[in-house]
Amino acid sequence: MYIQQVQNINITPYRVQMPTPQRNYCIFDQNRVDCFVKQRENSLPYLADILVHSNNEQQIVETLYTLNRMLDNGVKGIDKMYPVLSRFNNTTSPNIQTFLAGIYRKTQVPDAFGPLVKMLIQNSLHPAPANFDPNEEIGGAILAYLSDRFRN
Repeated sequence: MYIQQVQNINITPYRVQMPTPQRNYCIFDQNRVDCFVKQRENSLPYLADILVHSNNEQQIVETLYTLNRMLDNGVKGIDKMYPVLSRFNNTTSPNIQTFLAGIYRKTQVPDAFGPLVKMLIQNSLHPAPANFDPNEEIGGAILAYLSDRFRN
């Protein structure tokens, strides 16, 4: 088995369990996710590199989930990763859309609002088969943008 060394911590290959008809959520390698979360800002360049180069949906989804967890733990600088994250703005993958919308909801990067609206419209016109509704997270992110703008 191939093991890659990252910042002195062993990271095993991806084994993400994607949603099924019986389970509408992903299951991730929490040890891997926790490893990156604990490294905080130091792991951002490595995660950005994954997002720039990967075409593997499982790897992308786990990386987005990791960034989401990092946001929950107060890691700074994820908002500056918008140019990397925007690569997925046109995706039709409900899994990627859901995690991307969660990140955009938390970072409130102004440039992400338009792509969120586009995703919602795209999904309304051409729904992709999924075991959950990605529009719930996308719509929630849009509402978060709007509610934060009108509070002042």
